[in-house]
Formats: sequence, structure tokens, C-alpha cells
Amino acid sequence: MVKQFGTWSLEFGVFPSLWIGRQAFLLGLVLSLFSFSANAKILLPQILGNDMVLQRDKSVNIWGFGAVGEKVTVNFAGQTKTAITDDKGNWIVVLSPLKTSAVSQKMTISGSNKIVLDNILVGEVWLCSGQSNMEYAMRKLAKIPKPKNEKLGVPSDAVVKAKNTKIRIFLVNRKALIKPDSVHKSWALAQDSALRNFSAVGYFFAKVLQEKLGIPIGVISSAVPGSAIEPWISDEAFANEPFFKSQKVGNDPSKFYTPMVEPLTKFALRGFLWYQGETNCFLGENISYAYKMKALITSWRKAWKDESMPFYEVQIAPYNYAKTTGKVPMTSDTEPEFWEAQAQVLRLPNTGIVVTTDLNDNQEDLHPTYKWEVGRRLSLWALAKTYHQKINYSGPIYKSSQFKNGKAILELAYLNNAVITNDSKSLSGFTIAGKDGKFVNATAKLVGKTLEVSSSEIKQPTEVRYNWSENPSGNFYSNGLPALPFRTNNPLTNQFKTN
Repeated sequence: MVKQFGTWSLEFGVFPSLWIGRQAFLLGLVLSLFSFSANAKILLPQILGNDMVLQRDKSVNIWGFGAVGEKVTVNFAGQTKTAITDDKGNWIVVLSPLKTSAVSQKMTISGSNKIVLDNILVGEVWLCSGQSNMEYAMRKLAKIPKPKNEKLGVPSDAVVKAKNTKIRIFLVNRKALIKPDSVHKSWALAQDSALRNFSAVGYFFAKVLQEKLGIPIGVISSAVPGSAIEPWISDEAFANEPFFKSQKVGNDPSKFYTPMVEPLTKFALRGFLWYQGETNCFLGENISYAYKMKALITSWRKAWKDESMPFYEVQIAPYNYAKTTGKVPMTSDTEPEFWEAQAQVLRLPNTGIVVTTDLNDNQEDLHPTYKWEVGRRLSLWALAKTYHQKINYSGPIYKSSQFKNGKAILELAYLNNAVITNDSKSLSGFTIAGKDGKFVNATAKLVGKTLEVSSSEIKQPTEVRYNWSENPSGNFYSNGLPALPFRTNNPLTNQFKTN
């Protein structure tokens, strides 16, 4: 039994150094293993169950546990695959890439016992993770105050109206995910009580995808309120990132990765959605957070054995960090600098970022209500970049600048000649400074495919900023989406190394 326990631990990446002080977790795991050994029957991991969605167009792993040397046969979608459990009792079969199917199918897994999984669809599967704004449950929408921006809608009755059986959800239980499963009920249709407790961002992302693609969508939510980014990254990933080789990483690396992500890594996915950062912003991070994001993205892609998996993140929403008190002093620059660090993700391949500067009605609320719009904006990135639909998916993003003739001439991506200024006659939110570094409000206007920024107060400008504030009020949009905040003298441009 001790041998099996050690083997199980290595299979899921639970190393001895992480076990100390977690007696309750170990006790539950040991008891489950004794039960498994006594029953000597085939068992599956939690992620494989009734009502699940399997990823199309990729090889699909089906795996589990049984008696040593046992033959296991898997039948699904016309495929029959067999495996023999190894000397640790582990088995795995690999199904050839599956075609999209909205028709319910059964999977039969046979050995000393037979398991039949019902109502399985084949489509697109995404993992969404992060802290409380990703975990923010659908049930909360029924009680939110009326949002100020009525143009974005108010889906307070979204759970009641949810009847789409082509959307399936899986809510990760931190304590249960690593244990074998005998009931196969962890997946659910996106409706009723299961949906009430599910990520609002994840659901609205899936809802748009299902409507636009017309295929089954599965969403897995693995998020923990208040969590920093470090627990979602393995110790190995930090060891592999040169930036961290000369420093100790705090905030419990691997704490959530081990029980809440690693057990999912055999399950085929299309990509990742990430909404986290408030905890690290409170620590005053900038470039270190950019490298942590790099470590997370690189290591997750490696774990799923696909270096090109899409990764779309959400910018943390405006909040009055400067008014808070804590171990790390906050200033009005804290959040803009953090946004700058988050935006470094765009320098990595197959990534995107959702801007949220216009999605908080209350600067004292760390959990703004517009989760349906966050999910929609994430879906735009996926529809355009992952599914190659010809749609607009981003507001303006700063690229480069020139300073001449008393003006700053800025080049930006995603202008598309469709700038919207919230019914105002002029663009706002821009400031400009000369060599003395003193910023004043600036005039900005579109000239062809560039943006000219100037002020009569600054004869020789050297820097421009847009929405550089934790209380941004700029109205620079294109494609109906807000511009990403920026400063032209971004130090991370040279400091952050992508390889």
C-alpha cells in the first residue's frame, strides 16, 4: 500500500516537500487508496464522467486505475482501444482525434468491472482559472445593482434562461479532483444549481462560443478566491525560468497547481482563460508578475504537450489601490504599472488580453459585476484568433511613437478606422510631458492611421500616456472596445525577455 501511495503521488506530481502540514489531505487520499485496493476494480479520475465534452480534432486520453496486469478496453465513437495496467495499477488509452458531435454518445470501459459513461458530446473544451473574479459565481448576478452601462445588458436572469444542453461545465473541487471517482457525476449541463455555482466569466464565454460556432462547448473552472499567481505554477516551472534562479519565490508555489491543475493535464483542451492579479497587485509587482505569467503559460502548455495552446487573460479592473493600507504602500501608479506587466503577455505567441477599464461602476469594488461582458470579450479573442472568424476583437493597442514638430505621432494596432468616443466630440484620457517629466492633459486626434497627441503647454514632448490612472476616464475605443492603457516610455519593453 505504501508503494501504491508513493506511486500515486508521483503520478500527480505531489512531492514529499509539499506534504508537510497537510495531514488532512493525506488522510483522505490514503483512505481512498485503501478503498481502491480493497475493491480491486477499475476506477476513473474525476474529470472523466457522464455529460462531459471531449475535445475534437486532438488525440484524447482516457485513463484510470485498476489491478496490476489487468486488461482494460475502451469503446467510444466506433473506436476500440485496449491497455494493460502497469505495475502501479495505472492504465491509459489514446483515442484517435474525434469529430465534432452534438449527438449524445456512450463510452464503455471494461475490465474486471464495466463502467458506462452517458451523454458525452465532442466539441471544444477550455480551462478557466485564477482568483475570485474568475470564481465569481452565476448566482450572484441575480442580486447585483443595476449597472450604469445599460448598453451592455443586465443578464440577472441568465441562470433561469439557461436551457442550452450543448454547454457542459466542470467545477474543480480542490480536495476531490486528485482522488479516483466512482460516481462519474462531476460534469453537468450548464443549468440549474450546477450553473448557479459556476464561473460567470467561464459560462458567458462558453455561451457566445456555442452560439457562434454551433458546436458543443465544455468549460472547466479551477479558481480560488484571493489566490496569488504563484500557487498556480509548479516549482519546476519557476526553476526553469532564469529570472527566478537567484531569488526565492513566495506565496506557496504549486499549492493549487498540484491538486487543481496537474490532475487535468491528461485531459485534452483547446486553451486557457486566466483572470487573476489583484493579490499580486497589492504586493506592488510589475516585471516579476510578467515573468510569473510567462512561467505559468510556458509550463501549462508544456504540461498539455502543446506549445501553441491559446492563452487569453483578463486585465484586473480599476480599483482604488492608492487608498488602501497594507504591508506594501500603494500609489496612483501601482495599478497602471501592473496593467503594463499584464500586457507583456501579448509578446508571447497565441495570447490575448481583455481590457476592463470601462467595466467597474464602483472604484471601491474589487469584484465588478460586468462578468458577462468579460466573458464576451474573451470569446471575441477566441473566435478571431483560435477559430479564425473575421471579426473585430480588440480595442487600440499601442505599438510605437515618434516625437517631432511639437507632437507625438503614435502607431496603434486594431484601429480599423472605426474609433468610437462615447458620444464625445474629442478624445480624452491622454497626457503628455517634456523632458521635465511633468504631465499635462493633451489633445489627441486621428490622422490617417496614426494618432497625433499634443499640448500647447509642451513645446518638445518626450512622453505620452493614456488612461494612466487607477481611475481611468479615457474614451478611446475602436471596434466598440476600449484601448489598452499605455505609456510610451514603458521600461518593460527592454527589461522583459520572452525567451
